[in-house]
Amino acid sequence: EVQLVQSGGGLVQAGGSLRLPCAASGFPFDEYAIGWFRQVPGKERREGVACMDTSNGKRFYGDSVKGRFTISTDSDLTTLYLQMNNLKPEDTAVYYCAADYRWVTPEALDADWDYWGQGTEVTVEA
Repeated sequence: EVQLVQSGGGLVQAGGSLRLPCAASGFPFDEYAIGWFRQVPGKERREGVACMDTSNGKRFYGDSVKGRFTISTDSDLTTLYLQMNNLKPEDTAVYYCAADYRWVTPEALDADWDYWGQGTEVTVEA
């Protein structure tokens, strides 16, 4: 059974940094795409933030976070992370980690994934 359990999040000042962890189990990292998405309260659709293919290290990012956010995993491939730097008020959202049996391409950020974490809130104050 695929499980994604999130922790972290919280309140941060604009310009600050935050790292979101997501403990993953029940699937082989190197055969699945892993990613991060976010949803602003009141908006219907989640926005793709970052995705990664752990078999080759390929990564893709949404335009709004390029150069500021980094997706990574630990060496044991049990936890994925989203390092967020230079945070802006418009980054305020509920963040979700995700996994899916799919090719990792830029289009994956706009696709519907199968497995999701429970979400964690990030609030960036101006």
